[in-house]
Amino acid sequence: MILNEYILLFTGLGFMSLAIYLFVSSFLSSSSQGEALAWASGDEPKESKSPFINFSRPLVHNFTIHHVRKIKNKNYRESVEKKLLTAGVSSELNVDEFIGLQILWGIMFPIVFSVMNFALQLDFSYNLAIGISAIGAYFPHFYCSQQKSERYTSVIIDLPFLVDLLALSTEAGLDFINAIQRIVDKAKDSVLTDELYIVLKDIKLGSSRTEALKGLASRLDIPEITSFVAVIVDADQTGASISSVLKDQSNQMRLERFVRAEKAGAKAAQAILIPMMLFIVPAVMLMIFAPVIIQFFTGGN
Repeated sequence: MILNEYILLFTGLGFMSLAIYLFVSSFLSSSSQGEALAWASGDEPKESKSPFINFSRPLVHNFTIHHVRKIKNKNYRESVEKKLLTAGVSSELNVDEFIGLQILWGIMFPIVFSVMNFALQLDFSYNLAIGISAIGAYFPHFYCSQQKSERYTSVIIDLPFLVDLLALSTEAGLDFINAIQRIVDKAKDSVLTDELYIVLKDIKLGSSRTEALKGLASRLDIPEITSFVAVIVDADQTGASISSVLKDQSNQMRLERFVRAEKAGAKAAQAILIPMMLFIVPAVMLMIFAPVIIQFFTGGN
Protein backbone atom coordinates (compact mmCIF):
# COMPACT_ATOMS: atom_id res chain seq x y z
CA MET A 1 0.00 0.00 0.00
CA ILE A 2 2.81 2.39 0.92
CA LEU A 3 4.69 1.44 -2.26
CA ASN A 4 1.66 2.35 -4.38
CA GLU A 5 1.40 5.72 -2.66
CA TYR A 6 5.08 6.44 -3.40
CA ILE A 7 4.60 5.44 -7.04
CA LEU A 8 1.64 7.81 -7.36
CA LEU A 9 3.58 10.57 -5.61
CA PHE A 10 6.64 10.33 -7.85
CA THR A 11 4.45 10.00 -10.97
CA GLY A 12 2.60 13.17 -9.99
CA LEU A 13 5.87 15.01 -9.31
CA GLY A 14 7.16 13.88 -12.70
CA PHE A 15 4.09 15.21 -14.49
CA MET A 16 4.28 18.45 -12.53
CA SER A 17 7.95 18.90 -13.42
CA LEU A 18 7.16 18.33 -17.09
CA ALA A 19 4.35 20.88 -16.95
CA ILE A 20 6.63 23.45 -15.31
CA TYR A 21 9.34 22.79 -17.91
CA LEU A 22 6.92 23.27 -20.80
CA PHE A 23 5.52 26.44 -19.23
CA VAL A 24 8.95 28.00 -18.61
CA SER A 25 10.43 26.96 -21.96
CA SER A 26 7.52 28.60 -23.78
CA PHE A 27 8.70 32.00 -22.52
CA LEU A 28 12.42 31.36 -22.87
CA SER A 29 12.01 30.64 -26.58
CA SER A 30 9.86 33.68 -27.37
CA SER A 31 12.54 35.01 -29.74
CA SER A 32 11.85 32.22 -32.23
CA GLN A 33 8.08 32.67 -32.24
CA GLY A 34 8.09 35.41 -34.84
CA GLU A 35 9.67 33.17 -37.43
CA ALA A 36 7.42 30.26 -36.49
CA LEU A 37 4.32 32.37 -37.01
CA ALA A 38 5.37 33.71 -40.41
CA TRP A 39 2.72 33.28 -43.08
CA ALA A 40 3.48 32.47 -46.68
CA SER A 41 1.34 35.37 -47.88
CA GLY A 42 2.77 37.79 -45.36
CA ASP A 43 -0.71 38.56 -44.02
CA GLU A 44 -2.11 38.19 -40.54
CA PRO A 45 -4.45 35.21 -40.07
CA LYS A 46 -8.15 35.84 -40.42
CA GLU A 47 -10.52 35.17 -37.58
CA SER A 48 -11.55 31.54 -37.75
CA LYS A 49 -15.14 30.44 -38.18
CA SER A 50 -14.57 28.15 -35.19
CA PRO A 51 -14.87 29.90 -31.78
CA PHE A 52 -12.80 27.06 -30.30
CA ILE A 53 -9.87 27.85 -32.60
CA ASN A 54 -10.13 31.57 -31.84
CA PHE A 55 -10.06 30.72 -28.13
CA SER A 56 -7.13 28.33 -28.55
CA ARG A 57 -4.93 30.52 -30.80
CA PRO A 58 -3.39 32.68 -27.97
CA LEU A 59 -2.64 29.51 -25.97
CA VAL A 60 -1.02 27.91 -29.02
CA HIS A 61 1.12 30.99 -29.63
CA ASN A 62 2.28 31.16 -26.01
CA PHE A 63 2.78 27.51 -25.11
CA THR A 64 3.16 25.17 -28.09
CA ILE A 65 4.15 27.04 -31.25
CA HIS A 66 7.89 26.86 -30.57
CA HIS A 67 7.69 23.09 -29.97
CA VAL A 68 6.04 22.70 -33.37
CA ARG A 69 9.17 23.91 -35.16
CA LYS A 70 11.02 20.88 -33.80
CA ILE A 71 8.72 18.61 -35.79
CA LYS A 72 10.53 18.20 -39.12
CA ASN A 73 8.46 15.42 -40.68
CA LYS A 74 8.16 16.73 -44.24
CA ASN A 75 5.46 14.29 -45.35
CA TYR A 76 3.20 15.13 -42.41
CA ARG A 77 3.67 18.86 -42.88
CA GLU A 78 2.84 18.55 -46.57
CA SER A 79 -0.27 16.50 -45.81
CA VAL A 80 -1.42 19.12 -43.28
CA GLU A 81 -0.76 21.91 -45.78
CA LYS A 82 -2.81 20.05 -48.40
CA LYS A 83 -5.62 19.49 -45.91
CA LEU A 84 -5.73 23.20 -45.00
CA LEU A 85 -5.70 24.19 -48.68
CA THR A 86 -8.52 21.88 -49.77
CA ALA A 87 -10.59 22.81 -46.71
CA GLY A 88 -10.29 26.50 -47.60
CA VAL A 89 -8.92 27.44 -44.17
CA SER A 90 -5.33 28.25 -45.16
CA SER A 91 -6.07 31.91 -44.37
CA GLU A 92 -7.27 30.93 -40.87
CA LEU A 93 -4.56 28.44 -39.91
CA ASN A 94 -1.05 27.67 -41.02
CA VAL A 95 0.72 24.35 -40.59
CA ASP A 96 2.41 25.43 -37.35
CA GLU A 97 -0.86 26.43 -35.73
CA PHE A 98 -2.56 23.23 -36.88
CA ILE A 99 0.11 21.06 -35.23
CA GLY A 100 0.22 23.44 -32.25
CA LEU A 101 -3.48 22.81 -31.64
CA GLN A 102 -2.81 19.08 -31.65
CA ILE A 103 -0.01 19.43 -29.13
CA LEU A 104 -1.98 21.80 -26.90
CA TRP A 105 -5.18 19.76 -26.61
CA GLY A 106 -3.77 16.33 -27.39
CA ILE A 107 -0.72 16.36 -25.09
CA MET A 108 -0.25 19.43 -22.92
CA PHE A 109 -3.77 19.92 -21.57
CA PRO A 110 -4.27 16.22 -20.65
CA ILE A 111 -0.94 16.28 -18.78
CA VAL A 112 -1.91 19.41 -16.85
CA PHE A 113 -5.34 17.92 -16.17
CA SER A 114 -3.77 14.72 -14.82
CA VAL A 115 -1.37 16.67 -12.57
CA MET A 116 -4.17 18.85 -11.17
CA ASN A 117 -6.39 15.81 -10.70
CA PHE A 118 -3.65 14.10 -8.68
CA ALA A 119 -2.45 17.14 -6.74
CA LEU A 120 -5.89 18.41 -5.78
CA GLN A 121 -7.40 14.92 -5.40
CA LEU A 122 -10.32 15.78 -7.68
CA ASP A 123 -11.10 12.08 -8.15
CA PHE A 124 -11.78 12.38 -11.87
CA SER A 125 -11.17 9.24 -13.88
CA TYR A 126 -7.88 9.30 -15.77
CA ASN A 127 -9.78 7.86 -18.71
CA LEU A 128 -11.17 11.37 -19.08
CA ALA A 129 -7.65 12.66 -19.78
CA ILE A 130 -7.20 9.94 -22.41
CA GLY A 131 -10.50 10.94 -24.02
CA ILE A 132 -9.54 14.62 -24.02
CA SER A 133 -6.19 13.74 -25.57
CA ALA A 134 -7.79 11.75 -28.41
CA ILE A 135 -10.44 14.39 -29.14
CA GLY A 136 -7.94 17.26 -28.90
CA ALA A 137 -5.44 15.63 -31.26
CA TYR A 138 -8.15 14.87 -33.82
CA PHE A 139 -10.07 18.17 -33.62
CA PRO A 140 -8.05 20.08 -36.28
CA HIS A 141 -8.54 17.18 -38.70
CA PHE A 142 -12.26 17.10 -37.93
CA TYR A 143 -12.59 20.86 -38.47
CA CYS A 144 -10.83 20.67 -41.84
CA SER A 145 -12.97 17.71 -42.92
CA GLN A 146 -16.13 19.58 -41.95
CA GLN A 147 -15.10 22.69 -43.89
CA LYS A 148 -14.13 20.62 -46.92
CA SER A 149 -17.52 18.88 -46.87
CA GLU A 150 -19.31 22.24 -46.78
CA ARG A 151 -17.20 23.51 -49.67
CA TYR A 152 -17.96 20.38 -51.68
CA THR A 153 -21.71 20.84 -51.22
CA SER A 154 -21.54 24.51 -52.20
CA VAL A 155 -19.44 23.83 -55.31
CA ILE A 156 -21.56 20.91 -56.51
CA ILE A 157 -24.72 23.03 -56.22
CA ASP A 158 -23.24 26.03 -58.08
CA LEU A 159 -21.15 24.25 -60.73
CA PRO A 160 -23.86 23.31 -63.30
CA PHE A 161 -25.33 26.82 -63.26
CA LEU A 162 -21.88 28.39 -63.59
CA VAL A 163 -20.92 26.16 -66.53
CA ASP A 164 -24.22 27.12 -68.19
CA LEU A 165 -23.31 30.79 -67.81
CA LEU A 166 -19.81 30.18 -69.15
CA ALA A 167 -21.24 28.36 -72.17
CA LEU A 168 -23.73 31.17 -72.89
CA SER A 169 -21.07 33.86 -72.45
CA THR A 170 -18.55 32.19 -74.78
CA GLU A 171 -21.27 31.55 -77.38
CA ALA A 172 -22.15 35.25 -77.16
CA GLY A 173 -18.58 36.17 -78.18
CA LEU A 174 -16.63 36.52 -74.92
CA ASP A 175 -13.41 34.58 -74.48
CA PHE A 176 -13.09 32.15 -71.58
CA ILE A 177 -11.27 34.49 -69.17
CA ASN A 178 -13.59 37.44 -69.82
CA ALA A 179 -16.56 35.12 -69.32
CA ILE A 180 -15.17 34.14 -65.91
CA GLN A 181 -14.57 37.82 -65.08
CA ARG A 182 -18.16 38.67 -65.97
CA ILE A 183 -19.54 35.88 -63.79
CA VAL A 184 -17.31 36.80 -60.84
CA ASP A 185 -18.42 40.44 -61.10
CA LYS A 186 -22.14 39.64 -61.32
CA ALA A 187 -22.59 36.51 -59.21
CA LYS A 188 -23.05 36.53 -55.46
CA ASP A 189 -20.19 35.45 -53.23
CA SER A 190 -19.76 31.69 -52.94
CA VAL A 191 -16.96 29.17 -52.68
CA LEU A 192 -16.82 28.71 -56.46
CA THR A 193 -16.83 32.41 -57.33
CA ASP A 194 -14.13 33.07 -54.71
CA GLU A 195 -11.97 30.35 -56.24
CA LEU A 196 -12.55 31.73 -59.75
CA TYR A 197 -11.46 35.14 -58.48
CA ILE A 198 -8.19 33.52 -57.36
CA VAL A 199 -7.85 32.02 -60.87
CA LEU A 200 -8.18 35.49 -62.40
CA LYS A 201 -5.71 36.91 -59.90
CA ASP A 202 -3.17 34.18 -60.69
CA ILE A 203 -3.48 34.91 -64.42
CA LYS A 204 -2.99 38.64 -63.83
CA LEU A 205 0.15 37.82 -61.80
CA GLY A 206 1.65 35.95 -64.75
CA SER A 207 0.41 32.37 -64.51
CA SER A 208 -0.81 30.70 -67.67
CA ARG A 209 -4.47 29.76 -67.98
CA THR A 210 -3.56 26.09 -67.65
CA GLU A 211 -1.54 26.66 -64.46
CA ALA A 212 -4.30 28.80 -62.93
CA LEU A 213 -6.97 26.20 -63.67
CA LYS A 214 -4.83 23.36 -62.34
CA GLY A 215 -4.35 25.43 -59.19
CA LEU A 216 -8.16 25.64 -58.93
CA ALA A 217 -8.45 21.85 -59.18
CA SER A 218 -5.72 21.40 -56.57
CA ARG A 219 -7.31 23.81 -54.08
CA LEU A 220 -10.80 22.30 -54.32
CA ASP A 221 -9.79 18.63 -54.77
CA ILE A 222 -13.27 17.77 -56.08
CA PRO A 223 -13.59 15.14 -58.84
CA GLU A 224 -16.13 17.20 -60.81
CA ILE A 225 -13.86 20.25 -60.81
CA THR A 226 -10.82 18.15 -61.70
CA SER A 227 -12.71 16.66 -64.64
CA PHE A 228 -13.94 20.09 -65.77
CA VAL A 229 -10.42 21.55 -65.62
CA ALA A 230 -8.99 18.57 -67.52
CA VAL A 231 -11.53 19.07 -70.33
CA ILE A 232 -10.77 22.81 -70.59
CA VAL A 233 -7.01 22.24 -70.57
CA ASP A 234 -7.36 19.52 -73.21
CA ALA A 235 -9.46 21.87 -75.36
CA ASP A 236 -6.73 24.51 -75.04
CA GLN A 237 -4.02 22.09 -76.12
CA THR A 238 -5.96 20.60 -79.05
CA GLY A 239 -7.46 23.88 -80.26
CA ALA A 240 -11.07 22.74 -79.84
CA SER A 241 -13.84 25.31 -79.52
CA ILE A 242 -14.23 26.32 -75.88
CA SER A 243 -17.90 27.23 -76.36
CA SER A 244 -18.81 23.76 -77.73
CA VAL A 245 -16.79 22.06 -74.98
CA LEU A 246 -18.55 24.12 -72.32
CA LYS A 247 -21.93 23.35 -73.85
CA ASP A 248 -21.18 19.62 -73.74
CA GLN A 249 -19.99 19.95 -70.16
CA SER A 250 -23.16 21.82 -69.25
CA ASN A 251 -25.34 19.03 -70.65
CA GLN A 252 -23.24 16.40 -68.89
CA MET A 253 -23.42 18.18 -65.53
CA ARG A 254 -27.18 18.63 -65.76
CA LEU A 255 -27.48 14.89 -66.39
CA GLU A 256 -25.19 14.10 -63.44
CA ARG A 257 -27.21 16.45 -61.23
CA PHE A 258 -30.41 14.63 -62.23
CA VAL A 259 -28.80 11.27 -61.43
CA ARG A 260 -27.65 12.54 -58.02
CA ALA A 261 -31.18 13.76 -57.28
CA GLU A 262 -32.57 10.33 -58.20
CA LYS A 263 -30.07 8.60 -55.91
CA ALA A 264 -30.87 11.00 -53.06
CA GLY A 265 -34.59 10.33 -53.52
CA ALA A 266 -34.01 6.58 -53.48
CA LYS A 267 -31.94 6.84 -50.29
CA ALA A 268 -34.63 8.99 -48.66
CA ALA A 269 -37.29 6.41 -49.52
CA GLN A 270 -35.19 3.69 -47.91
CA ALA A 271 -34.33 5.79 -44.87
CA ILE A 272 -37.98 6.58 -44.13
CA LEU A 273 -38.73 2.84 -43.76
CA ILE A 274 -36.95 2.74 -40.39
CA PRO A 275 -39.06 5.39 -38.58
CA MET A 276 -42.15 3.99 -40.34
CA MET A 277 -41.52 0.49 -38.98
CA LEU A 278 -40.63 1.79 -35.51
CA PHE A 279 -43.39 4.37 -35.00
CA ILE A 280 -46.07 4.52 -37.69
CA VAL A 281 -46.79 0.80 -38.20
CA PRO A 282 -47.11 0.03 -34.44
CA ALA A 283 -49.48 3.00 -34.05
CA VAL A 284 -51.65 1.81 -36.94
CA MET A 285 -51.67 -1.77 -35.63
CA LEU A 286 -52.66 -0.50 -32.21
CA MET A 287 -55.56 1.51 -33.63
CA ILE A 288 -56.81 -1.52 -35.61
CA PHE A 289 -56.40 -4.31 -33.09
CA ALA A 290 -56.89 -2.47 -29.77
CA PRO A 291 -60.75 -2.71 -29.88
CA VAL A 292 -60.53 -6.44 -30.72
CA ILE A 293 -58.12 -7.09 -27.85
CA ILE A 294 -60.27 -5.13 -25.40
CA GLN A 295 -63.39 -7.09 -26.42
CA PHE A 296 -61.49 -10.37 -26.08
CA PHE A 297 -60.43 -9.64 -22.49
CA THR A 298 -63.78 -8.14 -21.41
CA GLY A 299 -65.87 -10.89 -22.98
CA GLY A 300 -67.67 -8.55 -25.37
CA ASN A 301 -69.23 -6.46 -22.57
